Amino acid sequence: MSANSAQQSLVRTMQARRGNLGLRLGAPLVIALILHLIGGMAWVWIWAAIYTATLAAEVWLTGPLVRHPDVAPPRWRRRIFVAMPFVTSLVFGALSLPLFASQERFAPTLGGMLLAGSLLNVIVVNCTLRSATLAAGAPYVIYLLAAPVVARLANPDAPLATALWFGALLLVAAVAVTARTLEQALRSEGEAKDEAERRRYEAEEAVAAKSAFVAMISHELRTPISAILAGAAKLHQDAPDASARGHAQLIGDAGAMMRTLLNDLLDFSRLEAGRMAVETSPFDLRRTVSDSLRLWRPDAAKKGLKLRVEGAAALPRWVAGDSMRLRQVLNNLLSNAIKFTERGAVTVQLSAEPRDGGWRLDMTVVDTGPGIPRDLIGRLFQPFDQLSAAVVRRHGGSGLGLGISRELARLMGGDLTATSVRGQGSRFTLTLTADAAEAPAELAPRAAIDGARVLVVDDHVVNRRAIELVLEPFGIRPTLAESGERALELLGTELFDVVLMDVYMPGLDGRDATRALRAGLGPNAATPVIAVTASATEKDWDACQAAGMNAHVAKPIEPAELYAALSTVLAAEADRVAA
Repeated sequence: MSANSAQQSLVRTMQARRGNLGLRLGAPLVIALILHLIGGMAWVWIWAAIYTATLAAEVWLTGPLVRHPDVAPPRWRRRIFVAMPFVTSLVFGALSLPLFASQERFAPTLGGMLLAGSLLNVIVVNCTLRSATLAAGAPYVIYLLAAPVVARLANPDAPLATALWFGALLLVAAVAVTARTLEQALRSEGEAKDEAERRRYEAEEAVAAKSAFVAMISHELRTPISAILAGAAKLHQDAPDASARGHAQLIGDAGAMMRTLLNDLLDFSRLEAGRMAVETSPFDLRRTVSDSLRLWRPDAAKKGLKLRVEGAAALPRWVAGDSMRLRQVLNNLLSNAIKFTERGAVTVQLSAEPRDGGWRLDMTVVDTGPGIPRDLIGRLFQPFDQLSAAVVRRHGGSGLGLGISRELARLMGGDLTATSVRGQGSRFTLTLTADAAEAPAELAPRAAIDGARVLVVDDHVVNRRAIELVLEPFGIRPTLAESGERALELLGTELFDVVLMDVYMPGLDGRDATRALRAGLGPNAATPVIAVTASATEKDWDACQAAGMNAHVAKPIEPAELYAALSTVLAAEADRVAA
């Protein structure tokens, strides 16, 4: 056994003996009281006092080890720890000798019961340290073996005095077997715990490795997706005829589908790793629902479906929650309803109920599609599971949307459930809780960004070109830098209004480049920096903020999101300069 394991076993034994202190103090007092009142043995209080004094000595001597379990005691103190169980057992078991020698009819029986109970208590309390078990149990075994001698001397004519040898040996053997069994059981339990801990660690490592792999693949995939979306938007804008615009739209739709699949994989990975979190901030609930409906009306109209809403007036205007995640769940439910409904309508039923200073919100999406067999309802929320191969061939998808939506609903304090009747459509009900909130103060008007001097920093030429294409319709012709080092060179000689900084770059990454910029005295030391990252988690953003960045946008870049970020930081910079 290693020194550390021996220390832990010693600490556990001392703590167990401390935990058993109430019984060890109470038992001799009760025994003394009974023997005094019933047997007239007043001398028994002397025994009780001596035993109590030995317990007090044990508590005092073992106090430093219990209070400071990580500090190894000196060798002499460890020897005292091992000796104390022997001393206390020696004193406690000494009562058995006068009982065995007593002429009272049941006194020897009481002595045997005293030693038997004491031995069992020793095994239970000291089982984690064999030396303590042996030390505490040895006096009782000696007393048991001495019992027949004492009984024969006190009662030479008793015919059963010799039989006590067999009883004593049988009891010692039974206790030894019990101790061995308990030790094996505890060892097996410890091994099982160690194995479970090892498997848990391996599982956590596997999840972490998978999450890291998904994050790495995500980062790499977002570069070409950004280029596809930006290029498709540019082609659509400059296309000379409807046919060319249709081709550009097709490319853009394919890129948007790839982005959706990628986002689903990332969300699933975060949920599986327990790293998904929802935010709580005031938002306009009615507008959030309205925006989701407005997004899907063109798709519903293309299929000749009616997209209805019921109960919108019952919704509160401002609540506190995560509007982005709510919109994500609603978009998924509306997308599925429209995708699987060929004729009829998709209806969104809304209701709100005041509850504990907030609201319970119910949002049900009802379609007139083919419905889902009852035995397949449970599979809807299984990751990567599709109801049939025909569904995959016809509609595609990853099979993650509903599973992610249910987990997000639960993170928001609610749930997502489904009911369906074959041939009569399906109902998906989102329930969640939201705190009441007041409308935020009016936001300052955003600054115009036309003609702003923007430095784009990214190590990948495709990303630089994609961001350039996104900025062009805003009236911005950016300066491009392929590394953090090159960006600092340009920032030291030219004046810029804003910097779009890729976070993860080889060599000097975006955060280190921003720290260097803020620490310098150049013309752009206070210039706003917007982080451009494929891993826009709250933890990543906190790290960007700590490095001195002012805002962030996620890859693939949404033009509207980039425009909002540019407007916000430029307006804040204008206010700072004016002040």
